Amino acid sequence: MDRTEIDNLRRLMAYEKNRTALPAAFPTLPQIPAGRYTDPDFFALEQKHIWKKTWLLAGHLDELPDAGSFRLWDNAGQPVILIRTREGEVNAFYNTCRHRGAPLVTEPSGRRALLTCRYHGWTYSQNGDLLSINDPEDFRDLDMSCLSLIKVRCERFGKLIFVNFDDAAPSLLEWLGPIADEWKEFQFDTCRLSARHVFDLDCNWKVAMEANMETYHVRYIHPTTVAPMLDERQNVNTFYRNGHGRMVAPRREDAPARMAPAPGEQRPEIETVGEIGRTCTQSYNVFPNWVSPLNHYALPPLLFWPNGIGKTRFETWTIAPDWGDGPGPDMWTENNGQRLGMVLLEDTEFGEWIQKSMNSGGFRGVPLSYQEARIYHWNQFADQIIGVDNIPEALRIKPVMGPEWIYPNDPRLDEIAPAMAAE
Repeated sequence: MDRTEIDNLRRLMAYEKNRTALPAAFPTLPQIPAGRYTDPDFFALEQKHIWKKTWLLAGHLDELPDAGSFRLWDNAGQPVILIRTREGEVNAFYNTCRHRGAPLVTEPSGRRALLTCRYHGWTYSQNGDLLSINDPEDFRDLDMSCLSLIKVRCERFGKLIFVNFDDAAPSLLEWLGPIADEWKEFQFDTCRLSARHVFDLDCNWKVAMEANMETYHVRYIHPTTVAPMLDERQNVNTFYRNGHGRMVAPRREDAPARMAPAPGEQRPEIETVGEIGRTCTQSYNVFPNWVSPLNHYALPPLLFWPNGIGKTRFETWTIAPDWGDGPGPDMWTENNGQRLGMVLLEDTEFGEWIQKSMNSGGFRGVPLSYQEARIYHWNQFADQIIGVDNIPEALRIKPVMGPEWIYPNDPRLDEIAPAMAAE
């Protein structure tokens, strides 16, 4: 993040702290229709479109350390094998033999020189080529070159492995846009996977995710955990294309740095992290389901996967600079994934109460505040991915946040330009 960007963020933090009204150019946000959290038909539209057309974080290179290392991944409703090749690349294939549709692997992870179907012994290379079949004399005119495994698009950002089921989607770097440049200082290409855990939540996946997309709730849900550390009134929201967003909020002057080492503990830092990452909560939401603060001690993604209309598969990750031998840091859980840490418990336990309330006749819609605008921006883009014409009119989002609010544009900077010129 360059000096101009840092200075603009500092000015915007001061603007947010001192404002007594909405930014002059900010639009009125219509209510989010209630059915987007409870309607089975809308949930089916999400399943059909959102998870089939976007880049999804599926793994970390540390989970595939050697040639032939594989992992089975099925968080998006499609069984996929991730496998590392002898050339050091990562391929993704549907976990489906081209013969009778049997799975090639049933173990969650392992290592294989070749992928051999247990059903009839058809064997494939790490690049998906069909190498051999049993009893070839019993097949007539079988062209093995046309029966390779079906690939799923797979690209990496540093050690992060993403998949996309849409052959027409933009590249991963195009999808991330300016965020990819902002993330360079965090060294995703060298940091190690320290922890990865899964929890089941009894709420819609968006209910769980949205608790991490605004600071409006901090004083009430986190009065003794986050609130004493975070100056949420100085929070600055930034909106990117493709539904992504960022929040930057300074820590209170008397608050310890989150994830700072305990007295006497030695913990390596990511030396290239800049001023904002070291002094503020710098958190991103990446469409559709990634939320993560990033700092000089840890890169801890949270991922929210639908497991039914009122169920969420919740993943907590911690990625950190090389800590040497022994267990690495875990930002989100206690006792190596036995339970969530207090901050996430405060969010997730209340999220289950929210879902029960949303299922009642008293839930008619969501009137979002300016502080919650990243949620509205996310929903606007979700309608683009689903296709507005596919959505019942009563469940659509009105596109009131126009390109003037998409980074690098920011009407707030225009509003404070006279003060900036006087500095």
